[in-house]
Amino acid sequence: MAHESTGAIYAAAGANLAIAAAKFVGGALTGSTAMLAEGVHSVVDTANQVLLLVGMKRAKRPADARHPFGYGREIYFYAFVVALMIFLGGGLFAVYEGIERVRHPEPDVDAELFGYRLPGLWVNVAILGFAIAAEGTSFFVAMRQFWAEKGKHSAVRAIRRSKDPTLFTVLAEDTAALIGLLIALAGVALSHLLEMPSLDGWASVGIGLVLIGMAAFLMVETHGLLIGEAADPEVVAAISELVRAEPGVLHVNEVLTQHLGPSDILVNLSIDMTDDLSAGEVESLVTRLDRALKARSPDVTRVFIEIQQQGDHTVRAAA
Repeated sequence: MAHESTGAIYAAAGANLAIAAAKFVGGALTGSTAMLAEGVHSVVDTANQVLLLVGMKRAKRPADARHPFGYGREIYFYAFVVALMIFLGGGLFAVYEGIERVRHPEPDVDAELFGYRLPGLWVNVAILGFAIAAEGTSFFVAMRQFWAEKGKHSAVRAIRRSKDPTLFTVLAEDTAALIGLLIALAGVALSHLLEMPSLDGWASVGIGLVLIGMAAFLMVETHGLLIGEAADPEVVAAISELVRAEPGVLHVNEVLTQHLGPSDILVNLSIDMTDDLSAGEVESLVTRLDRALKARSPDVTRVFIEIQQQGDHTVRAAA
């Protein structure tokens, strides 16, 4: 899914850059705090797309003496930084600006553009409408690719199972952005129609809370990947089944897996073999298992096999 994820990231970055410029122009012309908060949100989102692309590139570096298992987890680190930026650069800023607007409410002003006076409300509504259309396009691209990846699982379970944070991070950002845009639209319209400028500030607070919630969700998801998660249970079950079917294997003591990257799984097996195998036969069996496991699951890149009697393994595991 690397190619698809990259496409979703480029689509989101392009949309966010255009949206940020439009929002800042609208906020500067009309004085809307919600628009300025949304502008900062879009700038943060654009920076986040760049960080994800950097992370994907750095994760492809080959293994070396200092990092013998490669750099696959770079993408998890950058995804965590993205979540942190959403929290600090988007959420907290929007809440702070919103509270300031609520404490010191000021009505939006009409916009002066090329010598023409335009109602501030309609300027903001037009910009938000453009932003919703652009963000919706990015959301559609990310959702289509995520839907193809999730298969029969629910969206929440698919995110929990996914080991590639790039796609669900973009999807989460787009979802938060669309919710934020609707809140901003409601705040701008209601503050004008009800002549209550403080509602614009409350809209900014609402946008900030949405971003903080989304950032917390992404932090939880990427934290697990960063410290190391096992492969999907279906993959682990397939590994166990394949090993048990190998002649000469008496018992599968343990199957340990860990994602070193979205498509980089380390497998450590503890197996009990029959005692009548010669050293050559053991080598052949280990070689067959290594090839079979990598052929069965292309994401399996490293296989370590420990030969251990079932009883000894049980004692050591208990200890």
